[in-house]
Amino acid sequence: MCQNLKQLTSVDLNEVWENEPQHFTPWLAREENLTLLGETLGIDLELEEQEINIGSFRADLLCKNTVDGSWVLIENQLAPTDHTHVGQLLTYASGLSASTVIWIAQTFRSEHQAMVDWLNRITDERYRFFGIEVKVWQIEDSARAVQFEVVSSPNDWSRGVSRDIRRAANQELSETDKLHLRFWTGLREYMQDKASRLNCPAPRPWRYIVFSIGRAGFSIETHLAPTRNEISIRLCIDYDNVEAYFYLLQEQQEAIEKAFGEPLEWNELPGNKRSRISLTKVDTDPLDENDWSHQYEWFTAKLELFDKVFQERIRRLDAADWIPENDDP
Repeated sequence: MCQNLKQLTSVDLNEVWENEPQHFTPWLAREENLTLLGETLGIDLELEEQEINIGSFRADLLCKNTVDGSWVLIENQLAPTDHTHVGQLLTYASGLSASTVIWIAQTFRSEHQAMVDWLNRITDERYRFFGIEVKVWQIEDSARAVQFEVVSSPNDWSRGVSRDIRRAANQELSETDKLHLRFWTGLREYMQDKASRLNCPAPRPWRYIVFSIGRAGFSIETHLAPTRNEISIRLCIDYDNVEAYFYLLQEQQEAIEKAFGEPLEWNELPGNKRSRISLTKVDTDPLDENDWSHQYEWFTAKLELFDKVFQERIRRLDAADWIPENDDP
């Protein structure tokens, strides 16, 4: 029986999004749309910040790759690629220490596609550059559908994604990895069932997972430590000006710990480019699956408290406000 098939029609991007900064970038920043982009590339993306200041310029989106914790820069154009964005991409990537750069445009000029290919050739596997064309399709008067088409990617990206999929399908995980995966899957389901205001990231077979707190360079990590019979939550500062940010928060230690109703562990970690503020639950065995519901309850309550107490304080931090003791007049 012959089917009455219809043709796809391309839709002008400006009919969907009037302009890039006010319409397309906020649209892409929504979780469901970042998920679509991430699924296209095989990357689990979590939004960290939108319209980030880099000197006198502003980068569109900064995300975190939740698998390895690396930074992902996304720069958008609702027009064909141009030379101006080439310089912006490299400036933003350097300023944000991004490991992955995603350039999204209406179409890619051949010279810009060649430039992205060249960057992938001359850099090592720690860095990845993607060229993406965004398209919108429609059949007659049906709802419109967006498509992200990869026009440039690292040479081994498709092979690497396929390898990861095969590993997952073959369940090439240790028993410890499987336990971690079950634990975090259970936490995510618990938080969803309790309608937590926090979005639990995708489960991974690791002893920790990373939550966003709304500003680049800051994150909340949940950790399992079965050898010490502990579980913990850490606010991590992992960015430029780490010392200034740590001490500016420590100046508020009394008010912060009053809000928590208990002391926190303040670890500057001198000589390290990371500091952390932690809360630990002792005498708790993360290997005891019969106790997981109690551990999920603790994690959920304390994660929401970390977010409530720290998010606004972190948003207001300005490294210029910190004066080291040896700089006092």
